[in-house]
Amino acid sequence: MTAAATPARPRAIGIVLGDPNGIGPEIAMRAACAVGADPGGPRPVLIGDAHIVESHAALLGLSDEARARFDVHDVPALPPADWRPGSVDARAGAATVAYVGAAVRLCQEGGLAAIAAGPHSETAVNAAGIPFSGYSGLIADLTSTPRDRTFLMLEACGLRIVHATLHERLADAVARLAPELVVAAARAAHATVRGLGIDDPRACVLGINPHAGENGLFGDDDERVGRPAVALLRQGGMKADGPVGADLALAERRHDFYIAMFHDQGHIAVKMLSPKGATALVAGAPVLFASVGHGAAFDIAGQGKADASALTATVRMLAEAAT
Repeated sequence: MTAAATPARPRAIGIVLGDPNGIGPEIAMRAACAVGADPGGPRPVLIGDAHIVESHAALLGLSDEARARFDVHDVPALPPADWRPGSVDARAGAATVAYVGAAVRLCQEGGLAAIAAGPHSETAVNAAGIPFSGYSGLIADLTSTPRDRTFLMLEACGLRIVHATLHERLADAVARLAPELVVAAARAAHATVRGLGIDDPRACVLGINPHAGENGLFGDDDERVGRPAVALLRQGGMKADGPVGADLALAERRHDFYIAMFHDQGHIAVKMLSPKGATALVAGAPVLFASVGHGAAFDIAGQGKADASALTATVRMLAEAAT
């Protein structure tokens, strides 16, 4: 009699340290320990400087049992003499980018099913001479994806909001909005949501003006941008509604994901729902990548008291998608 085959273990989930001078290494390790104890799930792999990982293992007093729950992929990018927890430093910014680059290569080679990353510091990365406005653009560059085809999608408590525009002056964002941009954001989010396990998601395009313009009463932006975008999405076979006033749509929560027209329209809703527990996904990239919706908290770095709940939830979300 032939013995039954042992089910293949899901591919590993990479957990990038983020800015090594912030709380990223600590919460990455806490998340790895928690997820590594989950039965039947992917094995966590911490990605970053091994000496920083080992220092945090000592800081947290990890037992041998806890230490065995995850692997470490060493990325020598920040020498011990240059590691200064709690400080915003260009060398740590460069290391942040090096860690993510190594993780993306592992994912492209098939060694990782997805990547979760600790928080970065835009100031530190730019100080290193690397133009950087968040993980979305970096992931686009590392995967040779046009930057205008990758978008930030926040998720918290089942609410998913992708942003057609992001870090720019509101007047510039509204001027840049076009049906094609909204369609690109919706399609990127649709693919990402499907990757998270929702086979046929329904989208909702949020209005630009109050009440989505009231049929032109409050301006023609929604007639010019939102309505044609929804028509194009429907023509392409996507279940899509809108434009709908953001207050009404987000109160009713009848859709699988929403397309926000500008930064605060999406961020405020998600962060009121979960102030420190949001997941930030990069929609539109060929790798499944997510981070957290909070910062590097340099003021408590290296003190062993950081809250890892948001990163742990992010890793578990990616692990569920990978199984």
